[in-house]
Amino acid sequence: MTPPATPADALADALARLASGVTDRRSPFHTPTLATRDVDGGPNLRTVILRAFDPKARTLRIHTDRRSAKAAELAADLRAMLHAYDAAAQVQVRLRGLARLHGDDAVADVAWAGSRDSSRMCYAALEAPGETVAAPPPAPRDPDAGRGNFVAIVLTIQSLDWLLLDHGGHRRVHAEWDAAGRPTVRWIAP
Repeated sequence: MTPPATPADALADALARLASGVTDRRSPFHTPTLATRDVDGGPNLRTVILRAFDPKARTLRIHTDRRSAKAAELAADLRAMLHAYDAAAQVQVRLRGLARLHGDDAVADVAWAGSRDSSRMCYAALEAPGETVAAPPPAPRDPDAGRGNFVAIVLTIQSLDWLLLDHGGHRRVHAEWDAAGRPTVRWIAP
């Protein structure tokens, strides 16, 4: 990749990668890593699927089971980070923001309606994620049975860190938004 000329160019690259992560299942940004804080205060990481991204609102959406540790951790502490890395381009993006859980509202209804049946069936399992089982349970068959377990998580981006690993010199940009949504975007040392 050609290194960006300005911090604004790097931010635009990060936002374009997030947008492609929603529409392109082969994009490395389709499966970022979400970091939360567990009940003991330690970090907890997991791969998620990026379902929606709105660059103007600085929000992205992922889905989870309301019975999951992820949902409980975000209910207790809304702070979260998202990390994605494109190995071919050698670009890393880290996002810090506040998450909001949507289970029984219009946001969740729209997200559920837009989900494929194969995705919906993930939430129809009788066992909660992480629950001990005697043997692997059978796959759910009814795509509508899991609606009560479904939660959409909307993360509002507060800051973004973009890093390019380059033989000609690594480049790093930090962006953060104030309460009015105005960004400050600047070069920082890699």
